[in-house]
Amino acid sequence: MSERLPASNDQPRWLSSDELDTWRWFTFLLYRLPTALEAQLRCDAQLSFVEYYVLAALSERPERRMRMSDLAVLAYSELSRLSHLISRLEKRGFVRREPDPTNGRYTHAVLTDAGYAHLVEAAPGHVAEVRELVYDVLDPAELQGLRTAAQKIIDRIDSRQ
Repeated sequence: MSERLPASNDQPRWLSSDELDTWRWFTFLLYRLPTALEAQLRCDAQLSFVEYYVLAALSERPERRMRMSDLAVLAYSELSRLSHLISRLEKRGFVRREPDPTNGRYTHAVLTDAGYAHLVEAAPGHVAEVRELVYDVLDPAELQGLRTAAQKIIDRIDSRQ
């Protein structure tokens, strides 16, 4: 933890008024955007935000399958929490579990045809909401800046793990 302390005089580097204002807007965004996207998904597709992204991730994989452990990393979730999510999706017929054919110690989550069809039906509304809330309010330079900033922040987080 000491690597996170300021090097000079052990004094905190407080945020300036402008930095604090930016930080507040950013934290509002972190909470409000996923909430808004989830509201649309729940209303239109009866899916949570993370359920949608798990289905989408599976849809992009060969044979629409992925090891549960890899899916947990992608969903930034603990394996036990992902297992509960997959159980909910299994009950709806959207996903099934199968042993990994190359290594029986692992389990695959597999997107079913019904799950894929539900995702295909849900995607247009979700994309429309993403466009409405993000892409339609930012110009191309702002979008590039957002992407660059997000990549830099994720890289910094990943470098600490």
